[in-house]
Amino acid sequence: MISDPRKKKALLLVLLAVLFAGAAFALTAGSYDLSLAKTFEILKVKIFGGDDADLSKLHTVIVWKIRSPRILLAILAGISFSVSGASYQACFRNPLVEPFILGVSAGAAFGAALGIVFPSIFHSVQISAFIGAFVAVSLSYSISRTRGRSPVIALVISGVVIASFFSALVSLLKYVAPDAKLREITFWVMGGFYYATWNDILLAAPVALGGLALVCFLAWKLNILSMGDEEARSLGVNPELYRFLFIITTTLMTALTVSQVGIIAWVGLMAPHASRMIFGADNTYVVPAGALIGAIFLLLCDTLARTISGSEIPVGILTSIIGAPFLVYLLRSKGKQIYG
Repeated sequence: MISDPRKKKALLLVLLAVLFAGAAFALTAGSYDLSLAKTFEILKVKIFGGDDADLSKLHTVIVWKIRSPRILLAILAGISFSVSGASYQACFRNPLVEPFILGVSAGAAFGAALGIVFPSIFHSVQISAFIGAFVAVSLSYSISRTRGRSPVIALVISGVVIASFFSALVSLLKYVAPDAKLREITFWVMGGFYYATWNDILLAAPVALGGLALVCFLAWKLNILSMGDEEARSLGVNPELYRFLFIITTTLMTALTVSQVGIIAWVGLMAPHASRMIFGADNTYVVPAGALIGAIFLLLCDTLARTISGSEIPVGILTSIIGAPFLVYLLRSKGKQIYG
């Protein structure tokens, strides 16, 4: 663990450099390999303008229309999941909490399944998934409220109940769906960036980066919330108000991301913990560092998903393969903190 603030800031810059280097590598890697020079030439022409007569149309489509939005969406998704995970873990004071604890993933999956099975009624899978995610979290929050407050334990329990309910509805839709629709639902649930477009980036970037900026600005409040409600009140902080603010902000980030890429688990659990192992418990460093680590991790997983085999592997499978051993490590190393 690093204690020197100057070293922490320097390491943040290193992580940022690694992210840029990873993005550059991802642009050149794939079933159709491209040189770094050719890739940068295409990006220069597309971003700053210029003569594209000498550029291959195939190369331009691969770099600009396929890989660039996919890479950016992977980075933005990593930021959203990681910031949400760090916020939830501080708000709920539990190191095993992740962004899907309040039923976001199950609600989004149900909304997406409705959009896939009934396209004539639900015209957009993304919109129906986003609505489903927000409905699930709203129900979790409403059920948990007692005497004008939402206790942490009640929130977690209500989230588990709502997630189970929506998961059952997804199973019901799978049962009645035709084979073609069933395959589509299953593929969506496994998560991936196959259909990323620039329109997705225009929608995701303001939410992910705006949410990151807000949570970073209020990260010191997360430090107080992680001490407990009574301690927060004694320091003049309203725990219910700020917990609600963080949950709404990060739920918006998570819901939008899940509606675009499907369910990609473990990022919001692993990235904040990796950040704490390096930077300590101060959320003013955990949040931005976790965002960078999550972006790097998801970018790496997506690059592996489309390069290690002839057919693309859903990213959610890779994150789960890596995440399960990480959870075992957390249970063994943080067991006393988790169970008391």
